[in-house]
Amino acid sequence: MNLSEKLFHIAKENPQKVAYIFQDRETTYYELEASVQRFASSLIELGYQKGDHIALVAGNSPHFIIGLYGALRAGAVVIPINPLYTTSELSYIIQNGDVKGIITMDVILQKFLPIAGELTKVEHYIICESGKETANDFTSSIIKPKLYSFTRFVSGGSSVFEEPKLAGEDLAIILYTSGTTGKPKGAMLTHKNLYSNAQDVANYLSIGHKDCVIAALPMFHVFCLTVALNAPLLNGGTII
Repeated sequence: MNLSEKLFHIAKENPQKVAYIFQDRETTYYELEASVQRFASSLIELGYQKGDHIALVAGNSPHFIIGLYGALRAGAVVIPINPLYTTSELSYIIQNGDVKGIITMDVILQKFLPIAGELTKVEHYIICESGKETANDFTSSIIKPKLYSFTRFVSGGSSVFEEPKLAGEDLAIILYTSGTTGKPKGAMLTHKNLYSNAQDVANYLSIGHKDCVIAALPMFHVFCLTVALNAPLLNGGTII
């Protein structure tokens, strides 16, 4: 069992249960599962294979949840990154992490313009639409041919596709350290590691399907990722 597989089972057992509330809008487990499935299929259709690395550079939002679980279901390895990092910090982690695709917000896409030439291995920028007007015009940048819409990824994906077989010891997430005494180093976490950590936390804190958890900490950090995201979703809870 892994996080993505568990989400599928919870959505099947209790589809109308609210998975998360974002800006006063409730999203059910059925809706979340459908979005995750279509996002994963879009990644596979674009050529992503088991083991490919995807950077997730976004704040707490449905984009983060769908992007994370969708990429994991497609067999990709996710690298969550602080969206407030400087261009040099982003460049180092993305290059060191052998990133093939980047999921990020339209409002911070301009951060990638100065370093796009350095990120030679990045083939796709999957842009999460915020609804806000962005200050930059990317029509003449080298990023333009690599731009893809997150919304279209979700709406255009298929609900039926052949998922890669994932083992518990397969790599799932690489979390980079803060790098206080040098360059950040990637901690390699397996599917079994993520699942067991979230389940242990849920058991210790008695997080169940009747509980709501407020995700105030950043989801790219291991604390929120485990305690306020994976643990409640693993047990049919609701995230605010």
